[in-house]
Amino acid sequence: MAKITIATCQFLVHKQPELNLRSIIRQMKQAKAAGAHLAHFSECCLSGYLGGEIKSLREIDWNNLKSCMEQVMSWSGKLKIWAVVGCNHQLVGRHKPHNSLYVVNDNGELVTRYDKMFCTGKNIRSDDLKFYSPGEKFITFCVKGVTCGLLICHDFRYPELFREYKRRGVELMLVSFHNAGMTCKLYHHYIISVPATLQAAAASNYFFVSASNSTRRYAWPGFVVNPEGRIIQKARVHRPAVLITKIDTREKLYDASSHWRNRCIHGIFHSGKLVKDPRSQNRTIL
Repeated sequence: MAKITIATCQFLVHKQPELNLRSIIRQMKQAKAAGAHLAHFSECCLSGYLGGEIKSLREIDWNNLKSCMEQVMSWSGKLKIWAVVGCNHQLVGRHKPHNSLYVVNDNGELVTRYDKMFCTGKNIRSDDLKFYSPGEKFITFCVKGVTCGLLICHDFRYPELFREYKRRGVELMLVSFHNAGMTCKLYHHYIISVPATLQAAAASNYFFVSASNSTRRYAWPGFVVNPEGRIIQKARVHRPAVLITKIDTREKLYDASSHWRNRCIHGIFHSGKLVKDPRSQNRTIL
């Protein structure tokens, strides 16, 4: 357990990677100037979102996108700051790309990549699944002694994913969103469900959560949750922002499940010691 300063970043994502690259570099500089060790960006923040800003795979210039990502890596090395950057990831042949988060260390090296596991849609012809291939791997990495985990947008709907990351020792979850195609009606749903779900995940698993989003219309603002489930940082809605949060994983916060969580994770669904009592076994008596 250790200390880390993170920057939860948000800006308006465009379909042109060059425009997004400028915002990413600018916010990485701001994050570094504020003492951050890691800059956390939103889903598809470099490439733009397929089905959102980008309407077809034919619109993607993969060579240009690679060049832009290489510049992000170069700036990470220059600034000596880690970066988690949302980007489309090209696959071979006719396979649809992954919706991914690239993890770049403070030497400018690509150390790993997370691929969104739960793409939205009923079948391969609808929503995210019309454009993306789902991933299957849980990804963890360590910055300043703090173990980090990654999820993307719709993944947050599945508490099993948060629990698995807890089992793997994660202390800080980085969850990147985009809100592509968000309507006013859906906004009023998500402005409640996203914070509530991430607050519950943080409190039930006892880890910090950084939630980054785009600033497009009807997008809720980025925020940070502590292991008690309290929102401790929140950006202004629809405004570019670099939220700076100092995290100390050694700080003693309230954790109601601390004594028995590990047993629950391993399939023992009770606290204390069970008793052998006929009145306990008989469920049809008063």
